[in-house]
Amino acid sequence: MITSNKQALLLNFVQSEGRVCPMPTYWNGLYQMLPDCKQLPSGGWEPALPLILAAWGDTPALMKMLRLKEHIDYAAEKGVLDKVDSYLRGLKPDQWAYGDGTTEWAKYKKQNI
Repeated sequence: MITSNKQALLLNFVQSEGRVCPMPTYWNGLYQMLPDCKQLPSGGWEPALPLILAAWGDTPALMKMLRLKEHIDYAAEKGVLDKVDSYLRGLKPDQWAYGDGTTEWAKYKKQNI
């Protein structure tokens, strides 16, 4: 998938200031914006569900960050990136989960260059 400039800017935004992902309620709100979500015959979902509810406490920050990236990529592919961009940039600081996200992204990028 080719990353657009807008997509790259949004990924930079969500990866900055220690952000990991939106808090569960807001991540679910983002997921609801994604069109054509469907359950697969295997039982999984396309795109994969946000890591909330029971998965929230057991999932490392990097996995949450990668799932959020997957949702942003899916939004770009489906033509709703502008809507998702506005939504994520409009979240208040307390509507985000934080951690050492900046360091985690840097490690991931270094390993996957």
